[in-house]
Amino acid sequence: MILTNKILNKCKLCNEPLESTFANLGTQPICEKYLTVEEKYQKETFYPLHVYFCKKCLLVQLRESATPEEIFKNYAYFSSHSKGWLKHIEVYTNKIIKKFNLNSETKIVEIGSNDGYLLQYFLEKKIPVLGIEPAVNVAKEALKKGVPTLITFFNEETSKEILKKNGKADLIIGNNILAQVPDINGFVKGLKNLLKPTGIITIEFHHLLNLVKKNQFDTISHERFFYLSFFIVEKLFSNHRLKIFDVEEFSTHGGSLRIYACHTNDKSKFLTSSVQELKLKEISNGMKKVSTYISYGDKVKETKRDILNLFLNKKQKKKLIVGYGAHAEAHTLLNYCGISTDFLDYTVDRNPYKQGKFIAGVHIPIVNPEIISKSKPDYVVVLPWNIKMEIIKQMNYIKAWNGKFIVLIPEVKVYDSDGSEFSNSRKMRKT
Repeated sequence: MILTNKILNKCKLCNEPLESTFANLGTQPICEKYLTVEEKYQKETFYPLHVYFCKKCLLVQLRESATPEEIFKNYAYFSSHSKGWLKHIEVYTNKIIKKFNLNSETKIVEIGSNDGYLLQYFLEKKIPVLGIEPAVNVAKEALKKGVPTLITFFNEETSKEILKKNGKADLIIGNNILAQVPDINGFVKGLKNLLKPTGIITIEFHHLLNLVKKNQFDTISHERFFYLSFFIVEKLFSNHRLKIFDVEEFSTHGGSLRIYACHTNDKSKFLTSSVQELKLKEISNGMKKVSTYISYGDKVKETKRDILNLFLNKKQKKKLIVGYGAHAEAHTLLNYCGISTDFLDYTVDRNPYKQGKFIAGVHIPIVNPEIISKSKPDYVVVLPWNIKMEIIKQMNYIKAWNGKFIVLIPEVKVYDSDGSEFSNSRKMRKT
């Protein structure tokens, strides 16, 4: 897929020119890219990570980016490695089956099905499923679990092919995928094509409100072409004759929404009060004000300065600092702040696929978490801030050598080994 400048420079929702900056994180390698020892010494490709917003409709989006083919060529994110996410999905499965009376006659399709993390729960209950996953290496893991999976990108054309072979779906699921397709209109058209007249679509995505209010700039990456508010998604679906009749808020991925949608002419679904309540919440938090989007970039720059001040302060005192996590957000943050092995000696990750490799761009080595107990660092930087307390609890053994934790988002803070706050960036400037 080739994305021309002509297409990239216009808003995907209202076709207006994209000229206003939301956040500029410089040029970076593709996130979720891990280098072998040999690749570490080879040429790397960097892409602009400059996010814009449309002043007319307020859709936040990348103007330039890598193509999906480049991003998903050898994808490193396996959903099944997150216990918290699996629990979230298991609850969803049980809830949706009960709420909409799903059974062995039901057809379920998941787009962005990853390694079969979700569809496996439906299979256990003898409900027919089909996964759509573009990353070959990840899809193979799903197939090993017995989850039927098509290895392809989902779009309007793909939906027509699926219709010929499998018919329409009673339930279409898309978790953390809506923002990852450059042709978002074609994607939603595909959803409509594939949905039965009384079928249901559930989509989960990171809520832009949390990205703005909680300073989650590290969730910006080349694989996320869009950063979505509820009112934008509602408008998008409405443009394609789909209506959102319910919505839920979750803490997953730093704060996400799950929307429930159906055909506009489906009279069997009734609008819940949650829809109007969320609209009012976005308005009260300034999500329909241009000034909210204009000012965000300055907040990001200030956080970068705080992060670098902390690392400079600790390294001048000869402290050993290591990281915990090598996920997509870690890639974005470390590359944007220019943090390499001069500040962070290594980072750990439980995913065996990542161990022994290096984070692209900054070349920080990724090792097994067991190394921490051997090297006894003064500070462990918890990069997955959304589960910081879970990690701090798991690793409270660092108190044996008076180790402490650092969390960088939404602001720089230092925590004692028991999880109590030790200091924040503002305090540290004065000490």
